Amino acid sequence: MKTQAFLASITLALAGSVFAAGKHDHAHEHKPLHGGVVVEVKDMDYELVAKPTAIQLYLRDHGKPADVSKASAKLTLLTGTEKQEVELKPAGDKLEAAGSFKVGPGTKAVAVVTVGGKPATARFTVK
Repeated sequence: MKTQAFLASITLALAGSVFAAGKHDHAHEHKPLHGGVVVEVKDMDYELVAKPTAIQLYLRDHGKPADVSKASAKLTLLTGTEKQEVELKPAGDKLEAAGSFKVGPGTKAVAVVTVGGKPATARFTVK
């Protein structure tokens, strides 16, 4: 009897993880709209567009552009053994920084984004 209960709990746990890994029930897709890399954190989509002269971060809330007029972000770029920190500021419908950035395929980026006083962390790998 204990074995059956144990197997049943394992089966339920695995079924839950398979369900969570599958498609989720949203009305929007997580496709890049600006040629960047998209990740989802707490129902918000973050799209990072990283170029050698500009870094842009677009935010979408349930598929619609989020108001970033009072938002800010600190981005950490990791390319090989090099680390670069970048402050992103509102620029129209996105957060942005201009300068010289070491980005390329495989560059890792961690963004700490603050919207409405609430921070969220998004992690990216540049393609």
